[in-house]
Amino acid sequence: MSETLSPREVFQQLLEGIRAGRFVELVRLYAEDAVVETVFEPVGPRRIEGRAALEKRFAEVEAHTPVELTPLNVVIRETDDPEVVVAEWDYQVHHQATGRTFECANIQVMRVRDGLIVHSRDFHDHLALIVASGGLPQLVAALDGDH
Repeated sequence: MSETLSPREVFQQLLEGIRAGRFVELVRLYAEDAVVETVFEPVGPRRIEGRAALEKRFAEVEAHTPVELTPLNVVIRETDDPEVVVAEWDYQVHHQATGRTFECANIQVMRVRDGLIVHSRDFHDHLALIVASGGLPQLVAALDGDH
């Protein structure tokens, strides 16, 4: 019988999977009815519900993400709720297409029950990623509704 992972351990596995670029494999860390909110997502869905939808999203990310993400300055704070951790970290981002390297701030509030993520509120600096990729004109067009 395997031991159930703590919220801290689940977050650490999530971050390691992202660092390794194994996005599709990350779905195993989520409950069947998990909810992920990407609060600062400028376009696209800000709320994804269910493991199946997450699997589809992670496959998209893995197929179309030309970046290497190296976590730095990781701080995981446990809360008075034993299911919840708050993680703060930076990514050193290397954008393979543009050659740009920069840092990007992140905060994640994660609820883990029985070793699986049931809810996550993610605060990532999407704008920094878009600017570094040269995608600002496409973002402006999408926000204007010209897509």
